[in-house]
Amino acid sequence: MKRFALAVALATLAVCGPVSAVFAATAPCEETLKALRAAEATAKLSDADKNKVSELETKGIERCNADDDKRADDFFAQAMKVMGK
Repeated sequence: MKRFALAVALATLAVCGPVSAVFAATAPCEETLKALRAAEATAKLSDADKNKVSELETKGIERCNADDDKRADDFFAQAMKVMGK
């Protein structure tokens, strides 16, 4: 009986561990957007970089509104990279 309980406990951990890591991996897109806008306010960018950041921000907001936080955060991270942050 103890072996069965141990096997069930290990199986539960094996399934729940990766699932919780997936949900914990991304930050809420609203928080990431706030950080992006704060960085954008202090960044000195060329017109081409401003357009690229604006385009990525728009795509990120679109994904954020669709409750796709992971892809929204990816767009925001790309915009941060353009700004050198």
